[in-house]
Amino acid sequence: MSRYRPPRSAGTPLITASGAQRLRDELDELWRVKRPAVTQAVSEAAALGDRSENAEYIYGKKMLREIDSRVRFLRKRLEALKVVDQPPSDPSKVYFSAYVTLEDEDGKPLQLRIVGPDEIDPKQQHISIDSPMARALLGKTLDDEICVQAPGGERLYWIAAIDYRVDR
Repeated sequence: MSRYRPPRSAGTPLITASGAQRLRDELDELWRVKRPAVTQAVSEAAALGDRSENAEYIYGKKMLREIDSRVRFLRKRLEALKVVDQPPSDPSKVYFSAYVTLEDEDGKPLQLRIVGPDEIDPKQQHISIDSPMARALLGKTLDDEICVQAPGGERLYWIAAIDYRVDR
């Protein structure tokens, strides 16, 4: 059996304004705060002498590589992303950045927000636009029925509300 796995696709290059700001803040924090602190720690550890057995030096160099890797990723990703900061022209339909309230067959409500793949947050019920649920919701209107293939089988939902709140 081969260990090869094809590379993951980057997903839809959309992001909300608040999501883009979070990525910019992370990049700024890494570049202006964490990297200089780790660089200082590495230079202090290097001054102690034998680097081959110096755990602080080895760990610091590893941390620098991880920080640099994340910085490269964030810079490339921010260049490729398209920030969506305006509601759609037809707010009666479900599109990117919509807050959607669904009801299942038992009448239990479920509120989701459709966001880009860089903003997924299960705790806040933010789902990726590339997810099966979001794909089923896109373009639908109030009171539409959607059928989603879930791990436990097909699930039916009805759209109870669609909202586009201003991103801050």
